[in-house]
Amino acid sequence: MSVLSCIKAIFNVEVFNQMIRLVGLLSLSLFGSAQAVDLLDLYKEAVGKDAQYAAAKAEYLAVQERLPQAQSSQLPKINLEAGYDYNSVDADSTFSTGHRDYESYEYGVTATQPIYRKQNDVAIDLAQLEIVKASTRLEIANQKLMLRTLWAYSNVLRARTNLGTVRAQKLAVSEQLELAKRNFSVGTATITDQREAKARLDLVLAEELAAQNDLRVSKEALQELVGGPVSENLAPLKMPVKLEAPMPNDIALWVQRAKEQSLEMILAQHEVSIAQTRVQFNRLGAAPTVDLVGSIVDSYAGNSTFGSGSDTTAGVVGLRFQVPLFEGGKVNSETREAISQYDKSALDLEYVKRKVAQDARVAYLDYTTGIARIDALEQALLSTKLQLESTKLGLEVGVRTAVAVLDAETLLAEARRDMFNAIYDSILAKFQLQAVTGRLIEADLAAINELFVQ
Repeated sequence: MSVLSCIKAIFNVEVFNQMIRLVGLLSLSLFGSAQAVDLLDLYKEAVGKDAQYAAAKAEYLAVQERLPQAQSSQLPKINLEAGYDYNSVDADSTFSTGHRDYESYEYGVTATQPIYRKQNDVAIDLAQLEIVKASTRLEIANQKLMLRTLWAYSNVLRARTNLGTVRAQKLAVSEQLELAKRNFSVGTATITDQREAKARLDLVLAEELAAQNDLRVSKEALQELVGGPVSENLAPLKMPVKLEAPMPNDIALWVQRAKEQSLEMILAQHEVSIAQTRVQFNRLGAAPTVDLVGSIVDSYAGNSTFGSGSDTTAGVVGLRFQVPLFEGGKVNSETREAISQYDKSALDLEYVKRKVAQDARVAYLDYTTGIARIDALEQALLSTKLQLESTKLGLEVGVRTAVAVLDAETLLAEARRDMFNAIYDSILAKFQLQAVTGRLIEADLAAINELFVQ
């Protein structure tokens, strides 16, 4: 087989695609088989198995219990009380002298109904704010899970593409080395050609090892995300991919939207509201309280020093008014702490506001630049194809060398790889832009899923 025919076969688009599939089959032996899944399937599987999302969901469920706990402070408290005493008395008085031993006991029910406890009302408000905050944190965890799923999924495909490119280069360089050896043995080439081909092959072999490791690492990351083995039959990109410009196509509007709608901003605003409410709660630690109290108690005492025993039943209903006068400085200290926490949350809000604005700018620029870069790489791909055709023609007429053809083939493979990487980067940037503006939902992930071959 001639060098030219080998080159034509190796870098033919269909053969290149077969190389990518070959990489998948080879990887299958490393990671095991599983049912084929797409991006959306992986996300749904990760929802039930990802530890970070599960932790956020558990936190949300735990915080839900704070509301009934706070509401319980406004409900009556009823206690059953009982007591027993054994009495031994020595008496020496005008009315009675001597020693008496007798028993006494009492039992009853007491009830307390808060009438006015302003701090309890604020505690309910605080619990409701905490629930809203936990709900926002769960939404953020869901967005991050979608982003991590797309990132891990695209990294596996990216690593496969890179490994396929390297292996295609290895086949071409190996053929070049064999040709150089044959030409040297018949005296039509120098040892320099052989050494040059061997050096290039050694470099490609090193790149192949690195590419294999990248594929293993990316696969492990995806498996960790979904909590188990993942099919090697991940759907590749459906070429050609056409990504639309962001709408509106105005970076200032996206920045403003991030400041208003970002879940990170909403979370920071909840933190401010909670801190402000906690200041109010702590200040009310010194507020007066009014309770309605009632009790019914049955008491019995045996023969005492002063005569016969007694058996009484008493019922009491009344109001209890209480004003804390001195708590050792606790209320004032807790209030000062809450005020400082409020100041911190306000500063955190300002930081988050600046951060989401910067994140929106970066994501917008990455996405718009990525779209332009894809267009440029498509043109570069066409140019490298034309260059390859010209170089092959030059080889046929004897004005170009096999090395020049291999260099042109390498440029073509690298251009194709770079275009795939640019597409993955742009998709991720689009998702980042939607996330930072609080607009990333499962439907967006489903739309991206349509970009891959089903």
